[in-house]
Amino acid sequence: MPELPEVEALAAFLRERAVGRAVARVDVVAISALKTFTPPVDGLPGLTVTSAGRYGKFLDLDCDGVHLVVHLARAGWLHWRDALPAAPPKPGKGPIALRVHLDDGSGFDLTEQGTKKGLAVYLARDLTEVPGVARLGPDALAVDLATFRALLADQRAQVKGVLRDQSVLAGIGNAYSDEMLHAARLSPFAIAARLSAEEAERLYEAMRQTLVDAVRRSIGQQAATLKAEKRSGLRVHARAGLPCPVCGDLVREVSFADRSLQYCATCQTGGKPLADRRLSKLLR
Repeated sequence: MPELPEVEALAAFLRERAVGRAVARVDVVAISALKTFTPPVDGLPGLTVTSAGRYGKFLDLDCDGVHLVVHLARAGWLHWRDALPAAPPKPGKGPIALRVHLDDGSGFDLTEQGTKKGLAVYLARDLTEVPGVARLGPDALAVDLATFRALLADQRAQVKGVLRDQSVLAGIGNAYSDEMLHAARLSPFAIAARLSAEEAERLYEAMRQTLVDAVRRSIGQQAATLKAEKRSGLRVHARAGLPCPVCGDLVREVSFADRSLQYCATCQTGGKPLADRRLSKLLR
């Protein structure tokens, strides 16, 4: 799933390639991806892309005051094309959900792989009309230590889930939360409100460093190479069975119905493996 660093990089890429160009045409290929009806999508042609930005994991293209807001969900992506074909893509014949043509012949496809569809496209004049944007907590890269501590102190849930909760902190997903907890040497199942002041500060510094490093690696990348760049920087996420780069212990995994997390027992849980079930506790 694209998270804060990748969406930030996509916004920077679009600022370089799309800003200043007029929208020539929009092909809606998967109608289920379009979540709004007003303003109408056929009102976009003729508008100029004036800015590209990010709100949490939402990508925002401002087209003369009409915001094209995209949430790429788990399997969505943006594919830039220097030259788009004139013929519209055929519904149901591939992963393309929406295509945006610009006035110089370039543009991009929004695609989604797999059968579980979550990619969402909104058109709005006011960003608060987009439900996911309206409920976002403070941006993970903008929050200060005092605010971060206060946010954790209000959460009696497991810290892994708190980091991923967009209403608490905006921009962090499954992969980078694994990385932050590993860097902070904290169990993913630690209760957020019970973290000591030192542990909360350690997690804050790990969060900042993880995201800043990932943004630095991502900015300037072509849209097509961002996924590979993300994978190359991960130390525990999606590396179950491989050695931890810090201590050499094997990276372990806990699986849930629709996701999994990875961690190092030596670095994070005092050497004790976590039980592989949703309400896991440290094995005694």
